[in-house]
Amino acid sequence: MPAHDVGVTKEDLKGFKEEIVQQFHVSTEGIRDEVKQVAEGVAAVDEKIERTRQELREEIDNKTQPIAQAVISLQGQVSALQGQVTALDAKVDRTHQELKTEIQETRQEILAAVKFSYAELDKRLTSLEQEFLDLKARVIKIESRSTV
Repeated sequence: MPAHDVGVTKEDLKGFKEEIVQQFHVSTEGIRDEVKQVAEGVAAVDEKIERTRQELREEIDNKTQPIAQAVISLQGQVSALQGQVTALDAKVDRTHQELKTEIQETRQEILAAVKFSYAELDKRLTSLEQEFLDLKARVIKIESRSTV
């Protein structure tokens, strides 16, 4: 050790050490108090945040519950409407099939009537042609008698 430090005794060092330890304890106690205050503040803020979160949850639940009930009600109504639409689809399909069948039957009847009418007209026309030829022959015969 240097010569000018020779005046420092063990007692001085011990006193200095005790003074430093005392200052350390005082500083530590102050830091502990501050840390304790910070911890209390953090706990208070945490408590306040938790209360706010709980209030927000309750408010959200209060506001979303009527919406959820409305959605459930609408789902029921949509299901009922889907059932009605399905029933109407089936009815429309049946009606469509019935009309298609009826149209086909009517078409067949009309075709049969047309064929019958055509055959009847052809028969009548043939008959008229024959009668016309007969009349023509008679007229020729009558005219040939009068000229003689």
